[in-house]
Amino acid sequence: MMKDSKYDLEERLIDFAIIVSDIVDSLPVTRLGNYIAGQLVRSGCSPSLNYGEAQSAESRNDFIHKMKIILKELRESLISIKIIERKKMHNMEKVLKAKDVCNQLVSIFVKSIETAKRNNIK
Repeated sequence: MMKDSKYDLEERLIDFAIIVSDIVDSLPVTRLGNYIAGQLVRSGCSPSLNYGEAQSAESRNDFIHKMKIILKELRESLISIKIIERKKMHNMEKVLKAKDVCNQLVSIFVKSIETAKRNNIK
């Protein structure tokens, strides 16, 4: 049985990394473009990789810690995407899609961390 990828978090994180890579690959080759590209490629691709680590967490506290790292990276990505948007450094349609996807992922991870913390107390 195939999972609906809309609800498969790993697939959503990979899709986000692909969107980020498309944006990064076509940013202008300027000092700002290069700087934002470097930051965004790291912060935008690491959540999918860190999610794999979180799935193998050694304890609930380790899981929560890894999920918090993912959330931090997503929030960093969101700021980079907003800079790209405001500077009009890329195709707005793709940038707005990336911003929307990133916002959705941030919301998912905030809720997941809250749930994991609540379950850790029990």
